[in-house]
Amino acid sequence: MLTQAPRGTRDVLPTDSYRWQYVEDKMRHAAAEAGYREVRTPVFEHTELFLRGVGDTTDIVQKEMYTFKDKGDRSITLKPEGTAGAARAFLESNLYADPLPCKMYYLDAPIFRYEAPQSGRLREHHQFGLECFGAQDATADAELILLAYKLLSSLGVKNLSVNINSIGCPECRPKYHAMLKEFLSGRLDQMCPTCQSRFDRNPLRVLDCKEHKCQELVKDAPSMLDVLCDDCKAHFAQLQECLKASGIPYQVDSRIVRGLDYYTKTVFELITTTKDGNLTVCGGGRYDHLVNQLGGPDLPAVGFGMGIERVLMLLDSEGVVIPEPAWYDVFVTYMGENKLSAFTLVQQLRNEGLKADMDHCGRSLKAQFKYANKTGAAITATLGDDEVANGVVKLKHMQTREERTVPRAEVADAVRDMIK
Repeated sequence: MLTQAPRGTRDVLPTDSYRWQYVEDKMRHAAAEAGYREVRTPVFEHTELFLRGVGDTTDIVQKEMYTFKDKGDRSITLKPEGTAGAARAFLESNLYADPLPCKMYYLDAPIFRYEAPQSGRLREHHQFGLECFGAQDATADAELILLAYKLLSSLGVKNLSVNINSIGCPECRPKYHAMLKEFLSGRLDQMCPTCQSRFDRNPLRVLDCKEHKCQELVKDAPSMLDVLCDDCKAHFAQLQECLKASGIPYQVDSRIVRGLDYYTKTVFELITTTKDGNLTVCGGGRYDHLVNQLGGPDLPAVGFGMGIERVLMLLDSEGVVIPEPAWYDVFVTYMGENKLSAFTLVQQLRNEGLKADMDHCGRSLKAQFKYANKTGAAITATLGDDEVANGVVKLKHMQTREERTVPRAEVADAVRDMIK
């Protein structure tokens, strides 16, 4: 067991990390284009943050959190989602006193959920998330949906669809809860124990049940869209106007509620069709009262989360090939007793901004060239007795076989020229 990773976790090896870096660079660029700046929050938080923010009727809190007592007898939880931690950081640092909205993103953030590992979702997985605090207009919701759609499309994810819904606000939701409970009351004894426990505390959560039998029982449930208050109705209409103006294909799905209690008004999912069925690749929505629930001012907010493992899995299924970069621009080979000269040349090249290395394993010259070829180095720089004595370096382009002998002081410029 010492040499086996825990179930639901996975190593990102050097042979695969370039793919992560490629996707992460695209994500950073997309966030920066819309004015989002990075936030980094702790891997663990006080458990109370998730009980108050995420909600104690959610699957996350009831079944999936990694919670433990630390040595000070404090209840600590590994982060099961990113929004609550971002909201806590927003409050603790008084960012609400700065000009709003406050736009933040997190990237490669580890998320921990104790659940059966599934496609693109491990017990430890990583998220790209955007959080916008202080923006009440539906233009902010549409901006996030558009950003996610364009990002995924640019990466090569195909067959994307945008599903949106409104789950109302504290003004109109009680009326819907009453309608929903009346509908569910005659079916409750056929539902799973989890749904039965949610009936009184939060009937909306019943619509999010993943049990097939429960899904069938609620397929004809009344829609929240029929009882939206004027404010929620206007907000949802503005969102659709923005999406239409942006040319983003979308559909209204009144069954989307998302899995977290803090959502209000807008909820959305970006879904792609795979050979194994539909797969949600991004989900989010508005959480206008979360900041207040955590003890801060009553500020609107909206955000989304996107699993990086799931994005990479989809790129594989679409046949998207991310080009692997060469390990080195130049690999220094040497003959005889010229190891020290090779070592100093490597440092010179690195100081000039080139990716460079040499043999550290005592290989023969032939084996050094063979290894250099495996690394994908564009250029080899060879030092023999004559080259060292004359202050020159012999360069060779590994693909074109072009060779040059250049003064050591000019080697970096010559390497760049040959690569170009």
